[in-house]
Amino acid sequence: MKIVIPGGTGHLGFLLADALGHAGHEVVVLSRRADTRVPGARTVSWDGRTAGPWMAEVDGAEAVVNLAGRSVSCRYTQSNLREMMASRVDSATIVGTAIARAAKPPRVWLQMSTATIYAHSYDRANDEATGVIGGTENDVPAYWGFSVDIARRWERAQLDAPTPDTRKVALRTSIVMAPGRGGAFDMLWRMTRLGLGGPVAGGRQYMSWIHDRDFVRAVEFLLAHDGVTGPVNLASPNPLPYRAFMAGLRQATGVRVGLPATRWMAELGAFVLRSDTELLLKSRRAVPARLLDEGFTFEHPAWPDAARDLVARSRAGVGGAGTAAVPSA
Repeated sequence: MKIVIPGGTGHLGFLLADALGHAGHEVVVLSRRADTRVPGARTVSWDGRTAGPWMAEVDGAEAVVNLAGRSVSCRYTQSNLREMMASRVDSATIVGTAIARAAKPPRVWLQMSTATIYAHSYDRANDEATGVIGGTENDVPAYWGFSVDIARRWERAQLDAPTPDTRKVALRTSIVMAPGRGGAFDMLWRMTRLGLGGPVAGGRQYMSWIHDRDFVRAVEFLLAHDGVTGPVNLASPNPLPYRAFMAGLRQATGVRVGLPATRWMAELGAFVLRSDTELLLKSRRAVPARLLDEGFTFEHPAWPDAARDLVARSRAGVGGAGTAAVPSA
């Protein structure tokens, strides 16, 4: 197939382009930096907002996998939140426009979304049919609601696009764990090796995650299964509390001690790293009901096994995405 990946120069784009290219597909990455080299793909310039010559790549392609959106690894200032909103909604809108104008539109459009769309929840697992969208609890900062609003409008931009001949799937993606510099796993693994891999703010918050190879396999599965439309959770079937998640990573790394951090310590660390504590403190308890119902099987459904694989590949220096971008999850 010819597969177009808008925003494919981030961590997940490198994973997908490399895998799809090795599988024999023609992969075209749309990027604001046309000189960026993506293994397994050809790069074409776009600005993520307006029509242009790049639309010719969409016309006649079999699939579009839109990953475009500003990295969430930043301080959640009003300016950054507005930029996150615009980069996601504008890119989804213009991709929809390109598909609507195509003489031969793609048969499928996979649109990146996020498991952050679900409510902060300790006790309830959120699947696609019964999951609670948004909502807050007493220990949740009010501004976290903006992240949910971003996710809602991101998905709405795809849903509202007039593309009747193209199947649409919203990829509600949890945190993708992959070897390679700059990704979420790399950050957590470095913290663990420094002895900082303990619970944060008590560690009750759930960590929804997916192994990088299962992420790629799930995308390939959804490209091929014509009966699947609407939101799909890309997450391991076994989310677990952050305390247990980090204990599993320490065990895989061979580190016995992980110093705990309070909420204010997490705030201080996030400030120094120019990030935000929502990435660590929000309880994302998403489960992949639709993937399982459709017959998808996970290679790495449980964290201890996945952690051992990721640590081994990281130590060997193989299997990484090779980019400093952080997943939008």
